[in-house]
Amino acid sequence: MATGSDKLVVVMTNGIASELSSVGFTIANGGLTAGLQVSVFLTSNAVDLVRKGGQAMTHVPPLDPLAALIADFQARGGVIWACPPCVKARGYGPEDLLDGVVIQGASAMHAEIKAGAAVVSF
Repeated sequence: MATGSDKLVVVMTNGIASELSSVGFTIANGGLTAGLQVSVFLTSNAVDLVRKGGQAMTHVPPLDPLAALIADFQARGGVIWACPPCVKARGYGPEDLLDGVVIQGASAMHAEIKAGAAVVSF
């Protein structure tokens, strides 16, 4: 369904053990390249992707290493939200996450969807 929006939300539930985490950030970076405003919402095991050092554990050739994909996404203005209960359940606090990651509930994602954002999930 075409919405005419320039927004994309990528919802990720898979963590460092899954190649889908690299695919999700590759798609998110592609959205930025296409001129979209992209937000990534991490829930469940996916919050481990932004735990300091966690992203260094994943590289799925021929894709770039996950750490590089995340750094590129953030450097180009992508927004990363981490699910508050998921962060808390793992004993993480803001200091445990990469700089720029926002611990934010689903309401921010819902606002983007209401504004016409397309949504993909991994």
